[in-house]
Amino acid sequence: MDATVTILVDNNKAEDGLCTEHGLSFWIEILGRRILFDTGQGPSLEPNAQALGVDLSKTDILVLSHGHYDHTGGIASVIRSAPDLHVYCHPGVVQARYAIRDGKAKSIGIPQAAKEALEGVPSDHLHWVEKPTMLTDVVGLTGPVPRLTDYEDTGGPFFLDPEGERPDLIEDDLALWIRTKTGTVVCLGCAHAGPVNTLDHIVGLTGDPHLRAVIGGFHLMDAGRERVDQTILAMRRLAPDSLLPCHCTGRSPTTLLQDPLGDQVTPGKSGMVFRF
Repeated sequence: MDATVTILVDNNKAEDGLCTEHGLSFWIEILGRRILFDTGQGPSLEPNAQALGVDLSKTDILVLSHGHYDHTGGIASVIRSAPDLHVYCHPGVVQARYAIRDGKAKSIGIPQAAKEALEGVPSDHLHWVEKPTMLTDVVGLTGPVPRLTDYEDTGGPFFLDPEGERPDLIEDDLALWIRTKTGTVVCLGCAHAGPVNTLDHIVGLTGDPHLRAVIGGFHLMDAGRERVDQTILAMRRLAPDSLLPCHCTGRSPTTLLQDPLGDQVTPGKSGMVFRF
């Protein structure tokens, strides 16, 4: 069995001719199934897919890791291209949400066009993920991730209202995992539940302690040094063969991960293709 993961959208690019944006999207091919994991903000998705030889009209499954604009902005165009696809996400992806910085609230939830596109998906093709869910015999979704560590948080000043009275715990956050003969491959959106919480949860779900690769956003860009250090200790314990931090991990935290973990860590960029 071969599994291929292509980074379609990221903040950085691996080669000329690709677009970048603050967003994330992966194209996953396994056992004849084609899975799109998140859609970025939207503008970079289609041109990057075309440049990388990915036909979005062949999408079988669309997975949404959570309901932020930088992961859901391309939903409408994907559904137009592949109207028969199945969508998997937590029901919380459609709620309004905000980031508040310096007293100013910014809407960061799913765009209206994307929300309307989801509402148009036939009920038998729209799957609300509120517990661990298998997409195929070897591909699973975590469902909501238990928050067990005392040093991980959502990673930002997130709220469900513009007044900042209702903290957003981002309970819709989920990750995707793939069982391979060489260990488990994990795809993270932003890991708002905490990358360590997420990986420990996946190890518990799969029963396999061997992590072949962890690809995606660790959301450490606003993290303090203590949290980063605790994350490094946890990664030593979990011992993934490869860490490929993308998107919201942040340059400084990525460097801090590279210093002690060395060749285990390779920053992810749009255009990179991984075969397992």
